[in-house]
Amino acid sequence: MFILGIWDGHDSGVTLLKDDEVLFSINEERLSRRKLDISFPEKSIEYSLNYLGLKKEDISVIAVSTTEFAKTLWRMFPFLKENYYLIRRKKKGYSSFNAFKKKLKYKITELQLDPLSKWISRLIIKNKLKQLGFKNFKLVIYDHHLCHAISSAFISGFDKALVITIDGIGDALSGTISKLENGKLERIKAISGKNSFGIFFEHVTNLMNMRELEDEGKVMALANYALPIEDDKNPLLDFFTIDGLDVKAKYSSLKTYNELKKILWVYPSEQFAYMAQRTLEIKITELVRNAVKETGFKKICLTGGTCSNIKVNMLIKNLPEVEDVYVFSHMGDGGLSMGSAMFANYELNGISEYDFKDVYLGPKFSNDYIKAVLEKDKSGNISYEYIEDIEKKVAKLFFEENIVLWFQGEMEYGPRSLGNRSILAPPHSEEIKNALNLIQKKRVWYQPFCPSMLLDDAKEILEDLKGTPNAYMTMGYMVKKEKQKLVKGVINIDGSCRPQIITDYNSKFARLLLEYKKLSGVGILLNTSFNLHGEPLICSPEDALNTFSRTPAKYLVLENYLVTKK
Repeated sequence: MFILGIWDGHDSGVTLLKDDEVLFSINEERLSRRKLDISFPEKSIEYSLNYLGLKKEDISVIAVSTTEFAKTLWRMFPFLKENYYLIRRKKKGYSSFNAFKKKLKYKITELQLDPLSKWISRLIIKNKLKQLGFKNFKLVIYDHHLCHAISSAFISGFDKALVITIDGIGDALSGTISKLENGKLERIKAISGKNSFGIFFEHVTNLMNMRELEDEGKVMALANYALPIEDDKNPLLDFFTIDGLDVKAKYSSLKTYNELKKILWVYPSEQFAYMAQRTLEIKITELVRNAVKETGFKKICLTGGTCSNIKVNMLIKNLPEVEDVYVFSHMGDGGLSMGSAMFANYELNGISEYDFKDVYLGPKFSNDYIKAVLEKDKSGNISYEYIEDIEKKVAKLFFEENIVLWFQGEMEYGPRSLGNRSILAPPHSEEIKNALNLIQKKRVWYQPFCPSMLLDDAKEILEDLKGTPNAYMTMGYMVKKEKQKLVKGVINIDGSCRPQIITDYNSKFARLLLEYKKLSGVGILLNTSFNLHGEPLICSPEDALNTFSRTPAKYLVLENYLVTKK
């Protein structure tokens, strides 16, 4: 039985399952080239089926998430969704009428679910799927936070764990706490959308003239440059109260925005960012501690957009009462297609465990395909050669302090580049880091880069490897002080980093790190996403060449082909 999971909201996409295997997952942005695309994922559906050699009649079940009134309204009137997308990404001016619509958005997303809204969503989605050529299929629609929870719980490898979802809002909730035991998920707490950590941090991001749902990581990064203040002098800590498993916001969403605006004018931007970040850290860790105490469950699964905050995740991991933490790699709404497909599989087939080895779930391109693409290039600006032992050659380029654009294997699922669609560089150079930020990626100066490292090196340089080594760059770690000079290009000013820790040494990327270690003494590289700022991660060799042509980088690797600018 083939099951197709669909998400048609922020960062839309699809997942295809069969039995206990995830066959393919992709987000619409990778094909449309519109970052965090919100369109119905028609391109993703067609691409996935074609890639796997399937026909629409092969799909038995289609699973979708979220039927709140706001989502149903967007499905009825797609232009409203498009307008919001343009405003949120600052592609369209922010008029007073748009301000009114923003207020209305927070009001309607907090509305409780109703059967009529779900019925209308079902009708619209079913008609859309029939228009695309699907005929004999079962359509199932699931709760937003249930899909978040399932996607983390069922691939965590934990038999018994707390599953915590935290985001802005979805189906009138901003979070849930559930118990996972023997393949079954039991929700023990739902956090109302009126008490949202995610919307609080969205407001902070917006007020700092950044893009909500996209630039929260910049707020976290900027917070590192603030002069810390005592917690009892942080006015933002009063915005939330934690009582057991209850989360209570002091103000409504709209009042929160206005109160934050008043405080912003009193403090420097980095101080404001620090106070907001510290608020999340204190309040969320308090909630987790209470949940562990109440249930006795000491392993934690985290998911939902707010769980992209690696500093909060690090503090949760380091709690003495917590044994291990799993953070789903695609924790934001872009991962909902996987959650909906997995829950359909559980309901219909009883499957709650998956043969989930990694997140390389997108398309792969052969050397023959790449050669054909290179032969079509008529610019005269590049040369290329096939190199059998490509890892050894590229390791030497890194040892000579070069930046290399690296394209290998299946594309990553989720927001992080994990060695298949990556821009790579030596980890020790602040000069290279600054050049990457300001010239290549065109990002703000304070935004850090991440390291990819072999497990053996992680044991040498990281302070605390408690629990399962994090493979997806979803967890913060502190770097030992005496080792920081080795990785100056990939650590924050406070000595922390967000690593990809590689435990399987058989992949081409692992072999590259091993070859570099022979030359440099460390199996660590700076790894950032293969894209320009504001664009999605590249998908195809054509995307790679296009991006390569617009950067100062001299070297591009496409599978076994080394491409060099003349």
